[in-house]
Amino acid sequence: MVSRKQKRLWKYVEEGSLLKLKSYLKKHRDVSVNFTQGKRERSPLHLACYLGDDAVLRLLLKHGADVLQRDRKGDTALHTAVTRALKYGKTTYNDLVVPLTKSCPEAIGAPNKAGVTPEDLLKWLKQKEPAGNMSRPSEVDAEKEWLEKLFGECEDEFCETFGVYDADDFLPLDDDEEDFGDWADRIRKEYFDKKHAEAQRLAASFSSGGKRKKTRHEREQEQESNKELHERLQREHEEYLARAARKEEETRRGKKRRYEEGCAATFHAGSSASSKKLSYSDIPWPAPRGTVQEMVDVMLHGVDRKDVSVFRKTLLKQQALWHPDKFAQRCEARLEEKDKQRILETVTTLSQELNRLVQSLRG
Repeated sequence: MVSRKQKRLWKYVEEGSLLKLKSYLKKHRDVSVNFTQGKRERSPLHLACYLGDDAVLRLLLKHGADVLQRDRKGDTALHTAVTRALKYGKTTYNDLVVPLTKSCPEAIGAPNKAGVTPEDLLKWLKQKEPAGNMSRPSEVDAEKEWLEKLFGECEDEFCETFGVYDADDFLPLDDDEEDFGDWADRIRKEYFDKKHAEAQRLAASFSSGGKRKKTRHEREQEQESNKELHERLQREHEEYLARAARKEEETRRGKKRRYEEGCAATFHAGSSASSKKLSYSDIPWPAPRGTVQEMVDVMLHGVDRKDVSVFRKTLLKQQALWHPDKFAQRCEARLEEKDKQRILETVTTLSQELNRLVQSLRG
């Protein structure tokens, strides 16, 4: 059960309020930072990694955060950090992965429920082999192929659903639907059950006192069995990706819809909220905790960038909406004083990115 103090701690981590968090932990030394919250059962350390907040991460480590604590899918904070580093590059790696591995070196080899370790995520990305080598695989190749399937699924799950567009914001968690972790666990069990059965048959062939060569019929049966297994894995792999793609598209549309509804409620004259004071979280940011690029991606979702006229029209509309001067005319008097500077700085940065995109079309 999460205590009231822990809920406050979580709120500060979520907001990125480093000074408040530092002061709170200093004042309440008895509060544990090792708890989980939400459907995904993430810890504050998971959340800091997910948000890319290295300062909060280091503070949590200083106060005893457990790097090996796992979420609902068995991921440690290092899984989350490595995934973000794969998406955003070396700076994120240095900010998040390095301090976690220094604090807990054994975490690099800690597997999640799918059997994937942070080390795998870094290593396999560099060692993808051509698909042409996958026909008629040997036992070693079959194992590697199976692991690469899991890695491909893991990349989709971490970098997409768990990353920029979090499905929990818009879609209910269906406990009856087989998720990635459940799928991986089932396939892993079936694969090794099959290998165990083969080993037992081989052991039985030695019980007569010598090695018996397999007949041609037995070899053909074994090849057919392996072929059927790989075909089924491929079908399930494709079905899973199709479901994930549909869910991802629903999530993106949900974010776009929420953004447009927020703009209508906040910016349009005569709206019921037109006199309400606005804090940073009240501004209808396209991706409230995302980067500027992630915000632009939400704005432009569903727009065909190849259709230059439609793309330009959409950009100009967003450019006018987030122009610093026009934004100030509409909203500056309503901004909470404590958040005003941060809001205006974010608006300016967002406007600059939109300006850059418009200029690229002219070039």
